[in-house]
Amino acid sequence: MNHKKTAKIILENVGGQENVQELTHCYTRLRFVLNDKDKIDKEKIKELDNVLSVVESGGQTQVVIGKDVSEVYKEIDPLLSGEDTKADIKGKQNVSLVNKILNTIAAIFTPTIPAIAASGMVKGILAIAVMVAEAYFSTDIKEYNTYIILSAASDAIFYFMPIILAYTSAKVFKANEFIAMVIAGTLVYPTVIDLMTGDASVSLFGVGVTQANYTSSVIPIIIAVFFLSYVQRFFEQTIPEVLKIIIVPTFSLLVMLPLTLLLFGPIGIYLGNAVNFAYYYIMDFSSILLGAFIGGLWCVLVVFGAHRAIIPIGINDVAQNGRQNLLAFAGAANFSQAGSALGVFFKTKNKALKSVAISACVTALFGITEPAIYGTNLRLKTPMVYAIISGATGGAIMGWGGSYGTAFANQGVLTIPVYAEAGTVAFISYLVGIAVAFFGACMMTIVFGFKDLPEEVTESEKTIS
Repeated sequence: MNHKKTAKIILENVGGQENVQELTHCYTRLRFVLNDKDKIDKEKIKELDNVLSVVESGGQTQVVIGKDVSEVYKEIDPLLSGEDTKADIKGKQNVSLVNKILNTIAAIFTPTIPAIAASGMVKGILAIAVMVAEAYFSTDIKEYNTYIILSAASDAIFYFMPIILAYTSAKVFKANEFIAMVIAGTLVYPTVIDLMTGDASVSLFGVGVTQANYTSSVIPIIIAVFFLSYVQRFFEQTIPEVLKIIIVPTFSLLVMLPLTLLLFGPIGIYLGNAVNFAYYYIMDFSSILLGAFIGGLWCVLVVFGAHRAIIPIGINDVAQNGRQNLLAFAGAANFSQAGSALGVFFKTKNKALKSVAISACVTALFGITEPAIYGTNLRLKTPMVYAIISGATGGAIMGWGGSYGTAFANQGVLTIPVYAEAGTVAFISYLVGIAVAFFGACMMTIVFGFKDLPEEVTESEKTIS
């Protein structure tokens, strides 16, 4: 794949650099915010090798590429002008408040996902090492220095989550990234933690402070950085140019740190507790129904980009409680997509579609489902239905067994050990759930079938490399 040529053609067919208001990317998609969507030529973009689909979702034009997305992004980014292309777009696109919120959440959390996934993988490897050491060597390796250091590496991103989110939030809200990180760093500073978790009351400038442990918190720093952006802009507009480099960051810090500890921090903690309460209220009402809902519809939410709204629940859950079941249920959805793709591989008589299906199956087993969704299942329609049914069944089994993971890990074969620490029943229910999702979707696709693509239609179609 010629990434440079692909980048140039994509940019030309979204209306050129002057039409691009914003460009970001996730694991598999380029996400454009465009000034005028009428300038897009979707068919030309879809003709490109390795472009799986073009999706309109959440006020964004999303070009689904797959594993090469970061390489294509690197080629497009320099082609965009450094000038502000945010022209007056009133009347050209109408992005709802809900979509703006979803896009903001995605922009804040998406850059953290690779590090979070890596931490989950390390935790999974450690879980395997502990089980092997106990089973075959009767040794508890948790006291070894190597284990302690690697365990710290797997937990660090969650412990220091406020600092990491301070940086990504500042990038999104156009605030000073380092002042934002200093505010977050103060929240998790050891002496401050001792104060906030101690028995004695805490005051700041004579005003009582709500005591809370901000390590691993998510919402407080996002709220604080949002308001920091306005405070910073106010000082930039009022302070003389010659003093800005020192006075603006100083005043911003002196204003925002008290506001964070006295107001925004407690609000964020209460909001986070409310979100967790709502999620677990539904969980307690019926873990089976919640598992079925997430397991069945997770990949449908992925198609519309709506899964971004609930990913922070899982991140916050791990940060606060050291466990999450959201991605356990979502794992059923991923394995069901892989199963349907494998069923397409066995059932289709089309050689090009076989190639797409087996590649998509393997990719989905490692946690990336877009090639399976767009390459086979949604494209053929009925395999997507089989995946939804099987994923819902697998998720329900996990919900019944109380499955959960000890890390926010991408759902795939490599992160299965993350769910082992939940206990025998919970882990077995997780294994049964992903097995039912995978083999159920595969067998339904083979037995009930789908409308196959004629060979002559797909001889020139793209394959996923």
